[in-house]
This record gives sequence, C-alpha cells and structure tokens, in this order.
Amino acid sequence: MTRMLIIGPPGSGKGTQAERISGRLGVVAISTGDIFRANVKGETPLGIEARKYMDNGDFVPDSVTNKMVRDRLSEADVENGFLLDGYPRTTAQVDYLDEILAKGDEKLDVVLQLTADDEELVHRLLGRAKETGRSDDNEAIIRHRLDLYHEQTEAVVAKYAERAILTQVDGIGLIDEVTDRVMQVLKAAQTA
Repeated sequence: MTRMLIIGPPGSGKGTQAERISGRLGVVAISTGDIFRANVKGETPLGIEARKYMDNGDFVPDSVTNKMVRDRLSEADVENGFLLDGYPRTTAQVDYLDEILAKGDEKLDVVLQLTADDEELVHRLLGRAKETGRSDDNEAIIRHRLDLYHEQTEAVVAKYAERAILTQVDGIGLIDEVTDRVMQVLKAAQTA
C-alpha cells in the first residue's frame, strides 16, 4: 500500500506525473485542483466560493479544502493507497491531514517534490494558458501563485523533510524522462 503526496510549484508537472504514478502503482490520484475546477464548472456553492480565490491566484481557504479532502479520503477507493496532488499546501493543512490519517492508524509513506526554475514555470504556464484558455494562467497571477508557493508551501516541504519522507525530483525535461526519474526514486524509497 502506498500513501503519498506529490508537491511542487505550479506548472512543475504534478498533475501529469500524478496520473502516471497512480497508474503504475495502482493507487487513486486525488487532485484538489481538479475537484475545484469541476465545482467551478458545475457552478456548485463550493465552486462559486473557490472561483473567487482561484481567479486571483490565491489558495482556497483551509476550511473548504480540508473538508473536501477529509470527505474524499473517506471513500472506499483509497483503501489500497492514494496519491494526493495539491494538498496539503500549508503547515496547518499538514496537521489536519495528520489527524485524518491518524484516525485510521495511517500516515504518509512518501512525499515527492517536483522541482523547477521559476522562469521555466512561467514560460510553461503561459504556454498552457494559450492552449487551454485557463483564466487563472496570466503572468501576474502565475507569479503570484509562485510567490505563494515559496511563502507557504515550502514550509510544508521542510516539515516533511524533517520526517525523512521527502524525496525530490527535477521536474524539467520530457514527460517520460521525468516519469522515469520519479519511478526510480520511488523504487529506491520503498526499498530503503
């Protein structure tokens, strides 16, 4: 069983790699970003609230995000493990996730951090914005999201590094190359 988190700055390839990793490991990938976007598209109450934050490049408040993740982790398809993408993003969310997992006598096995240079990420995300028409991908918002990542999420990375469950992989390169690096690192982490 694998319970893991993939973390990294916006545009580092988390979503793409999460899909590939979950397929290879046979665990469900849970993306908070995908869940938020589906709620925005469906104009649900959660989506309407989340959109206000997302359009400004801000994080959706912990109260909304925590409830969504708690509910999702209670579903049957996570019994054989899971890969969280986009959560936790703050140290308060790390503590909340610890509480959720502790109730089931579980903990995270590994935290995978994809790393990348900010300027490369801005370039990637601007390209993605042209392809997909995402309203939350213009240069000012992208830079704001990167600033938020550095200010808040790097503390999450440090917390997991202290627990000795953090492993880092360069997220720059062809998708297959990054996936190969990720799988090599995960294999080494599981045998350590």
